[in-house]
Amino acid sequence: MTGEKVVLHGARETLLVTLCAKAGESQLPDTLLKDRFAAQALAGIDYDFDRLRIDRDIMIGVALRAHLIDGWTRDFLGRHPDATVLHLGCGLDSRVFRIAPPETVRWFEVDYPDVIALRQRLYPARDGCVLIGSSVTEPEWLEAVPRDKPAFVIAEGLLPYLPSEEVPLLLERVTGHLPGGELAFDAYSQLGLILIAWQPSIRATGAALHWALDEPEELLRQLPRLELVEELTGYGSRGYDLDQIARLSLFARMAVPVMEMIPAFSRIGRLLRFRF
Repeated sequence: MTGEKVVLHGARETLLVTLCAKAGESQLPDTLLKDRFAAQALAGIDYDFDRLRIDRDIMIGVALRAHLIDGWTRDFLGRHPDATVLHLGCGLDSRVFRIAPPETVRWFEVDYPDVIALRQRLYPARDGCVLIGSSVTEPEWLEAVPRDKPAFVIAEGLLPYLPSEEVPLLLERVTGHLPGGELAFDAYSQLGLILIAWQPSIRATGAALHWALDEPEELLRQLPRLELVEELTGYGSRGYDLDQIARLSLFARMAVPVMEMIPAFSRIGRLLRFRF
């Protein structure tokens, strides 16, 4: 195998799970995400992806989450064409290339310095996109982000891996720095964290999950500046996309209606969009 030798551990290594899932889904005949950039990046990495055991259901779930956040981002930029986009814990996600924002948009990617260095080796530079190498929990990096424009803040696949006490502090610091905008992220209940931790792909990385959110109201009490705009919970009437059920494995298709009938399972994971 040739390519960029990648050695990551713990939460950092989970960026390879999402990259592999997005690239794999994008190579399916019925792809939703169509992320050729992820596929190209994956081809340039020297890593044993088989150990992550990424199956079709994981590919579809990760791609669907990314597709929905992409849609929210495009919607915001349609209303604010000169906005700032702040992508926290960007990993190797290629959203800036998938969306291809206009030149009027300022886009910031934030992740650990070694992850940002890897991004620079795998993806081309893009005008208007600034890479910031820092842990998102360090406050100093935020000074590089202008505070004069409305902002769309993305934290996809990030917050559950942060220490529980750090999440409200991070969100308060970011939303307090910016003049206003929207915030989008995925969150999981306590039961959801347990189930995710037992997924073979997460177990292979040794990543630990910490922050859980059983109900959005918990966060609203901590951060009263936030206003819930949209909440999506799994598949179904309040869920992501009924059409995607048909793409899942037979076992997953059979499990969906059963889980929808049990409140504890129907709300183990959610996508959330807030206004601030």
